Amino acid sequence: MYPNIKYVSAQEALSVIKSGQRVYIHGAACTPTHLLKHLAARKDELRKVELVFISLYGDVFVDHEDCADSFHINAMFVSTPVRKAVNEGHGDYIPVFLSEIPELFKQNILPLDVALVQVSPPDKHGYCSLGTSVDIARTAVNTAKYVIAQVNPQVPRTHGDSLIHVTRFHDMVYVDEPIHCVNFGEKVTELEIKIGQHIASLIEDRSTLQMGIGAIPDAVLASLTNHKDLGVHSEMFSDGLIPLFEKDIINNKYKAIHPNRTVAGFALGSRELYDYVNDNPAFAFLDIDYVNEPAVIRRNPKVVAINSAIEIDLTGQVCADSIGTYQFSGVGGQMDFMRGAALSPGGKPIIAITSRTAKGVPRLVPFLKPGAGVVTTRAHVHYIVTEYGVAYLFGKNLRQRAHALIDIAHPDDREMLERACYERFHLFRREDC
Repeated sequence: MYPNIKYVSAQEALSVIKSGQRVYIHGAACTPTHLLKHLAARKDELRKVELVFISLYGDVFVDHEDCADSFHINAMFVSTPVRKAVNEGHGDYIPVFLSEIPELFKQNILPLDVALVQVSPPDKHGYCSLGTSVDIARTAVNTAKYVIAQVNPQVPRTHGDSLIHVTRFHDMVYVDEPIHCVNFGEKVTELEIKIGQHIASLIEDRSTLQMGIGAIPDAVLASLTNHKDLGVHSEMFSDGLIPLFEKDIINNKYKAIHPNRTVAGFALGSRELYDYVNDNPAFAFLDIDYVNEPAVIRRNPKVVAINSAIEIDLTGQVCADSIGTYQFSGVGGQMDFMRGAALSPGGKPIIAITSRTAKGVPRLVPFLKPGAGVVTTRAHVHYIVTEYGVAYLFGKNLRQRAHALIDIAHPDDREMLERACYERFHLFRREDC
């Protein structure tokens, strides 16, 4: 073990935070719950502490209503714990490409006073690891004036840009508690399985994959058992990759950059996933301004980017971060990879969506809801996939797009969409397009 490590209490470490400062919070599986609980306990003595982060998991405490005057949430991605606070006016949302968030810190657009991160214990050389969430945390640690580390032996030690020497930490707080786990596999339905099969038919051997979060990406991965020599360069990944690694379907042999290694910004899933990446040199967790840079992504051949949406209009505009004016998530890395895949030789940018919500609401619509955010523009869209098939929109005019999307809409919605198409474009017959 590295000598002379001094741990302090959370109360002592957090005493450095003052009213009016900006504090970064490590996210996803590495959300530092212990530190946040103790930070929230200071609510009576702090005012207007700005909190910036991407996805947080678990009870974050600082989002509670009685903390509204003490902590101002300024989220760069709206995840479940803070969604209520943001939509009720107790917090704000910054729309920004994930690849550009590090620049907000580097260029002092959002200068950081304090960074709260969760890391693995130091090795014999004094290096801790940011574990499963390197993403924007690497730059936050590099640029923050003061860094507090929650040191946890349950954080896996990952390779890549995750390693930070103990001398970079101003205070270290030791805890031993589970990091956050999410089981996406339980949510996979027959609809997602059908979508996964359609997408699998578009993926060629030796492709490089990027997938978003949730049931559809896992359904796609489950449909790739007959593929060969796939690679991964992705913003994130989850448990669905593991069986493909073990069968040598994913081996990264034919990637142009970082061959033989899976590249990602973060991982989120089960404890089994975290154990799998622990000290595993086949995975490189890198800074998100590199992982999500379209100029980097395009260097790999046959990049297939698979992302989801909330609704899509008949011209191909993709709303992926809000339900009307209700802020549901964020821009994230969707556009980074949609553009990178489009520029990759043989690449395929794909938006995957069920034709209806679980409550039966159409998701292919004549017009987006008022206030809806367009994350991927209609100029960037290539493939849209539902359980009813694949619509290829690249190079198609607005009328052609509308009919292609109607073909993959829910059958009970097609008459409504045909009427909307006629009213907007003054043509009904497809042969007139």
